Amino acid sequence: MWKLLGGIALIAAMACGPKPSPAPSGGAQAPELAPVPAPVPVPVPVPVPGLTLDGTWTVAQTQPIVDKTQTVRLAPDLSHLTPGEHAAVAKLLEVGAIMQELYEEQRHLDAAAARTFVASLDGSPRAQHVKLLYRLFQGPIANTLDNQRVPFLGVRPIAPGKTVYPWGIEAAELDAFLAAHPAQRDALLAPRAVVRRSDRDALAADLATLDRHPVLDTLHPGLRGKLEALRGKPGLYAVPYSVAYADRLVRAHDLLAAAADAVDADDPELAGYLRNRGRDLLSDDYESGDAAWVTASFRNLNVQIGSYESYDDELHGAKTFFSLSVLARRPAESEAMRAALGNLQAFEDALPYKQHKRVRDRIPVGVYDVIADFGQARGGNTATILPNEAYLAQRYGRTILLRANIMRDPTLFDGVEDSWRAAIAPAHARDITADATFHRTLWHEIGHYLGVDRAGDGRTLSAALGDTADLLEEMKADLVSLFVAKSLRARGYYDDVRLRAVYGAGVRRVLQNNRPRRDQPYQTMQLVQWNFFLEKGVLRFDAATDLLAIDYRRYHDTVGDLLGRVLAIQHAGDRAAAARFVDQYTRWDDKLHGVIAKRIRDAQRYRYTVFRYAALGE
Repeated sequence: MWKLLGGIALIAAMACGPKPSPAPSGGAQAPELAPVPAPVPVPVPVPVPGLTLDGTWTVAQTQPIVDKTQTVRLAPDLSHLTPGEHAAVAKLLEVGAIMQELYEEQRHLDAAAARTFVASLDGSPRAQHVKLLYRLFQGPIANTLDNQRVPFLGVRPIAPGKTVYPWGIEAAELDAFLAAHPAQRDALLAPRAVVRRSDRDALAADLATLDRHPVLDTLHPGLRGKLEALRGKPGLYAVPYSVAYADRLVRAHDLLAAAADAVDADDPELAGYLRNRGRDLLSDDYESGDAAWVTASFRNLNVQIGSYESYDDELHGAKTFFSLSVLARRPAESEAMRAALGNLQAFEDALPYKQHKRVRDRIPVGVYDVIADFGQARGGNTATILPNEAYLAQRYGRTILLRANIMRDPTLFDGVEDSWRAAIAPAHARDITADATFHRTLWHEIGHYLGVDRAGDGRTLSAALGDTADLLEEMKADLVSLFVAKSLRARGYYDDVRLRAVYGAGVRRVLQNNRPRRDQPYQTMQLVQWNFFLEKGVLRFDAATDLLAIDYRRYHDTVGDLLGRVLAIQHAGDRAAAARFVDQYTRWDDKLHGVIAKRIRDAQRYRYTVFRYAALGE
């Protein structure tokens, strides 16, 4: 799981109104990057027939979003890296470019054509706006100021199953097929498999891929026979990501091997992880890489590679999407953070549910600076805890990656304060701090490690709860971070001021600047918390001032109540009950929620953030 900041994904948490820089070199500044070999330049492609400026937004349409977009440039000091580590970074950035392409293409059928068209545009204001929007939204679909998703290029409207299912398939058709063919359910809903219609061209293309890459034939025994047996049989089938995206994932494997060779003498554990993860990309089984990743002690670098999160799958909440993050470790802060965590089993045992599990008391926690993010991780990702699969977490634990140069960026936090003060009574104006947000995020990620991780009958939460699984898991993690705060205060981890700031950060997290769409798991679960806090009196709306007041005396018990309900829903694994709970607490009253949302919007100088990376020459 990861936490997003900025851009679109966590507007309600911290990216509300930061002061921007108008140019890619502006925004948050950091020490300049030590020289890193640049990736091989890619020639600018020619336009694709069918996409023209005639089908593209005009300046009048793009300008409102451009006006609300800031740029933050990440340029951490990498002078402490060895020559081998620098060489490895250069290779990893090339892998990142592959992951970026794949992510865009997983999300939209026309992404490759749109990317080619955008790259061919001239330097006119309209063209520059379109390029900015493509970078901001990672594809041809804009998320507008009123929270609608519409194409800004002449492409097809978005489809909930993206391209990891047959384009445009409806949930009813998929569910009917699964009901009629229960033996195929696990294969079709595998997190790293593309679902296709079994037509002649699709089957021929997949068989040709196995011919072209014998290594995939070897790593997926029996797949060829299954594909051949489908000829002439209508229906649905699935192929692993390694087959669906074979050419580029084979290239990524080779680049990871080269990165491992470059860093082997300096950090053999990192080299071992990169080699394992390269094989994982071809086998679609991440166990070897995850085991090496979670249990290793890396020196100066860390890298998150692969497809983990299913947030973009609006059809069934099952498919994962590609990402890559290259991170530089902050050793002193990392060691201090590990020492501070203490006995995690005690926190697990204190949670308000009966089905407690055994957890590892020590899990790897690192504080990092982002060198570059790609794919689903791009856009202000503040923290990560992975892997998600319960059996891997039980065998090896999980790793937490805290992205300090994003969480502590002063321009981003300026915007948090602006929107906070616009929505909250003056008595609470100074209740939040950047440090509190950092710690709330840390314990949010630990919250993913604690509590229910499977339904009571053994099913994964994704299989049991479907499209509510992600939002309930994110809400559980949010609530754990707030629930354990009282115990952390008793241990001296927080003082009274920090405790209040963490509680304040929990309130700021839930306030929305637009009514969420149901397909937005983060914003939806934040609205659930907002309404629950109102119902229980933690928050009180003053219609005379149009501001919210906080009753901190009710805070801990209310958080415990909601957390207990979420844990019970997860354990029960009842998808219908989960949907009813979400529906109950996602009401929106324009005279309350709408008023606060407008106050936040009016206080926001910027709504979106584009991140640029010095390591990419930006």
